[in-house]
Amino acid sequence: MKPVIAELEQRRANARLGGGQKRIDAQHARGKLTARERIDLLMDEGSFEEFDMYVEHRCTEFGMEKSKISGDGVVTGWGTINGRVVYVFAKDFTVFGGSLSETHARKITKIQDMALKNRAPIVGLFDAGGARIQEGVDALGGYGEVFQRNVMSSGVIPQISVIMGPCAGGDVYSPAMTDFIFMVRDTSYMFVTGPDVVKTVTNETVTAEELGGAKVHTSKSSVADRAYDNDVEALLQMRRLMDFLPSNNTDGVPVLPTMDLADRVETSLDTLIPDNPNTPYDMHELIGKVVDEGDFYEIQDAFAKNILTGFARMEGHTIGIVANQPMVLAGVLDSDASRKAARFVRFCDCFDIPIVTFVDVPGFLPGTAQEYGGLIKHGAKLLFAYAEATVPKVTVITRKAYGGAYDVMSSKHIRGDVNYAWPTAEIAVMGAKGAVEIIYRSELGEPEKIAGRIKDYETRFANPFVAAERGYIDEVILPRMTRKRICRALNMLRNKTLENPWKKHDNIPL
Repeated sequence: MKPVIAELEQRRANARLGGGQKRIDAQHARGKLTARERIDLLMDEGSFEEFDMYVEHRCTEFGMEKSKISGDGVVTGWGTINGRVVYVFAKDFTVFGGSLSETHARKITKIQDMALKNRAPIVGLFDAGGARIQEGVDALGGYGEVFQRNVMSSGVIPQISVIMGPCAGGDVYSPAMTDFIFMVRDTSYMFVTGPDVVKTVTNETVTAEELGGAKVHTSKSSVADRAYDNDVEALLQMRRLMDFLPSNNTDGVPVLPTMDLADRVETSLDTLIPDNPNTPYDMHELIGKVVDEGDFYEIQDAFAKNILTGFARMEGHTIGIVANQPMVLAGVLDSDASRKAARFVRFCDCFDIPIVTFVDVPGFLPGTAQEYGGLIKHGAKLLFAYAEATVPKVTVITRKAYGGAYDVMSSKHIRGDVNYAWPTAEIAVMGAKGAVEIIYRSELGEPEKIAGRIKDYETRFANPFVAAERGYIDEVILPRMTRKRICRALNMLRNKTLENPWKKHDNIPL
């Protein structure tokens, strides 16, 4: 028995060494952790169980039969994060650059199948150079198998991708189909074709960072949801994120203990809205003062900053938050903001996460750039997402709710469950000045008359009471009572049941 145990220990030691100490040192020199070090940080201490540690590729082309390393460039298994089961795979850059082979793909698909079968989240840690060229179509077939499982798992279990190094070619499409993508600044990048190919085909000279770095994908392309400064911060933030997410689409949201009272009164909110209706204020302040312990995990914080999306808790229960941000473009809805919020709303609806919406929106952004860029269809995405959602939806209008944007932002007309307004709310087709200039166009040469008309219009419509008179607003509430009213509404809606008509699937305006 002893020789067998000794051999087992030796095989384990060799497998854990990956591509060898020299390559591990090179990985550390780049400021990156190894695959197993990352998993150790992500999972609860001692909880990770590795599968397929001894798997090797079977390729015999181009002399590959002489180069075999246990694990074949990916570490797979399961463990717990804060006590909850999570499956994980981590590309090992020290082994063949983390490139994907047929057996490498089979290790990943095995974990994907287990995660789906056992209804638990899956986290992928990417640090790889794409397909293993020596394997040709076998590697491409492996990608296809992974992609298919991404699609089957979508909306059933949370899928999280963390890009912690290069991610190119076929490797980028699996993360693109997961729920969230996170990156590490300066050490990670994503692109379909690298700088050398771009130079050859289009004659553009561009660096890897300029082409697909974290800044590009978090602020311009919106491919990634957030970026972190290093591997350690990224992985610790993943542990935090997982506490907000349900394990699957039937378990319900996690509930964490909280000392924050549901009926806490926040008097400072009474003076949050400036006297001048054109003066901005920070919606982060409202969110921080309403949610449990001020804990708000923002998603896509660097993209389309005129709308905020993210997770928080009320009475310990996870909620999703969508909020216009008056500090950026006055909180107006544009194409980017609409797409960002629509995807977030659909994620929440997939996993039965109640949605709280804070509204201060002057309308949709006008202009040729927006119209040529498809604002109509992008705006319709957000409208579609809210109207389709069957989860509890609580809306609070803090100030402006103008035009079609009022309808889109979880209004009563698209099945908002509980719709509150602050006394400062203004619900109208448009701002008073614009409305008067259209209605009383013949009086535009008389400034005093127009000023009086504007004042009359503001008196009639720059308040929440017309909408309340028609039942479109359930209650006009004091800002200080916002937390209490939202908590009560969410409790009332806890057992809400709503089903859409049967369909194979919808046809959202993509």
